[in-house]
Amino acid sequence: MVDQNLIRSLGLSDEDLSSQLDEALGVDFDPESMGQMIDSTVTQFQPGAILEGRIVNKIGNDVLVEVGLKSEGVVDASEFRSPDDIVVGDRIEVLLEAVEGDGGLVLLSKRKADRIRGWERIIKNNAEGDTVTGTVTRKIKGGLLVDIGVPVFLPASQVDIRRPPDIGAFIGQEIDGVILKIDEDRRNIVISRRKLIEERRQKAKEQLMAEIEVGQVRKGVVKNIADFGAFVDLGGVDGLLHITDMSWGRINHPSEVVKIDETIEVMILNIDRAKEKIALGLKQRMPSPWEDIEQRYPVNNRVKGKVVNIMSYGAFVQLEEGIEGLVHISEMSWTRRINHPSELLNVEDEIEVVVLEVNKDKQEISLGMKQTEVNPWTLVKQKYPPGTVITGKVRNLTNYGAFVEIEEGIDGLLHVSDLSWTKKVGHPSEMLKKGQELQCVVLSVDEEKMRVALGLKQLTEDPWLRAIPERYLPGQIVRGKVTKLTNFGVFVELEPDLEGLLHVSELADHKVENPQDVVKPGEEIEVKILRVDIEERKIGLSLKRAQWAAEGDHEGAPEQPVRRRGGLGAEGGMLGSMANDLVLQTSVEQPEDEDDDEDKRRK
Repeated sequence: MVDQNLIRSLGLSDEDLSSQLDEALGVDFDPESMGQMIDSTVTQFQPGAILEGRIVNKIGNDVLVEVGLKSEGVVDASEFRSPDDIVVGDRIEVLLEAVEGDGGLVLLSKRKADRIRGWERIIKNNAEGDTVTGTVTRKIKGGLLVDIGVPVFLPASQVDIRRPPDIGAFIGQEIDGVILKIDEDRRNIVISRRKLIEERRQKAKEQLMAEIEVGQVRKGVVKNIADFGAFVDLGGVDGLLHITDMSWGRINHPSEVVKIDETIEVMILNIDRAKEKIALGLKQRMPSPWEDIEQRYPVNNRVKGKVVNIMSYGAFVQLEEGIEGLVHISEMSWTRRINHPSELLNVEDEIEVVVLEVNKDKQEISLGMKQTEVNPWTLVKQKYPPGTVITGKVRNLTNYGAFVEIEEGIDGLLHVSDLSWTKKVGHPSEMLKKGQELQCVVLSVDEEKMRVALGLKQLTEDPWLRAIPERYLPGQIVRGKVTKLTNFGVFVELEPDLEGLLHVSELADHKVENPQDVVKPGEEIEVKILRVDIEERKIGLSLKRAQWAAEGDHEGAPEQPVRRRGGLGAEGGMLGSMANDLVLQTSVEQPEDEDDDEDKRRK
């Protein structure tokens, strides 16, 4: 400010002062304008003012700048972009930070002056939505700082369409961005690189979708890799390159074929314009090895290959690059029972196989290992014709029978129904043990299904053909033991494994509601044979008719028959002599009108 008191103390009037100044300066003098000029000059050298200066020297890290004060100002060399920018004689703008004492050190800042001028320039020339270019200077919390003349904030979420793993990789790079927000009060600017990329991609996408066609070959950049494939940027639109379309050969992971940011040429396989989805292919750019597959690998031809993968159901064998065939587990051995292919094969094994089937359309080849060897089943029918008695070992027991090993790799099935002529066998374990050796007779051989049916009871004559009919005659009275009570009658054991049925109607003269009221389990009784049915293998018995015969006074009773106190086994055992090493059981007879009840019991 102008000190008016000082001027008045000189004793000069305004006119005198003005005339003297006009004479000295050669201009018309206005006291008020002179005061403003003096005020302006004083204000210009206040801390915070931006001054224009000239570089006069550089000493170490100090750059000396002359700005019109009594002494030069000092600017740190680090405030210049590079040492090449420090040129003696160049004029620069600096911010006056402080003057330390009369004639003391003048502290200047070029960086702060640049920021102020840059901010003024940005505010003057740019608005929200404008595109700016700057250099990423450093990484801060939540994003990056970008120098566009002034430091502006680039949030991490706005760096790229897909957030990069490390945004610090952009430090030092020059990037373009769109101004999202300008806060003049706080002097903050937020920019977005992502929005600019999206806008550019949208334009490129529209152009690409208008030009692209199935079958075209286009260049793209691999942007992302997943287990199922890779995403390729075609220039505005990402296409999916599935792992199955990368190579004609086997690939465990897409990273074996492509890398991130790699530029590749792909073929357009399919376009869904509505959903903006594009399927790409890499292997389609090369001829398919399946073109003449049927000529190169004819059926029944022997070839060599390498095991490349093992599954529970079989093994995949590579015949050449891009050509694999499957050896199903059922085609690995004629005789050996394989639970898993790894019992025979390992990955990388070189094996010989036979081509069984070729399907060019499905790109599938069926292979066989066992076909490289002689099928032992072609000789089984010659070696073991029906009627042959063999000695084998019980290898396994099931609910329906036992598997008997005839020779190594050849098993026969001894069905539960072929164990005994007379004994009803619920499970083979009732008569056989695993590992037991026994003799059987071959019943049939099915070479195609690779099955041999065996019989144990067929080693002896069927007792129902002669022994039982000759031994047990209708009208005989025999002794037996009660084995089981049912609501329709009583089962009576005539000898081991041979039973007859005493129907409830044949228990007594009166109507019997509960058989237990007449007989008890384990009780020995005498019964009369009513009939012996050879076809149905049943013996019908009567308790009341045996009692009539014993009383001898029933009107119309038949003559007294010969009584037998023991079963077949007790009198020398006709059945026992025929199959003394078998456990026998049979179905038993019942009156014709009760057949249905017995059938229900046996089921």
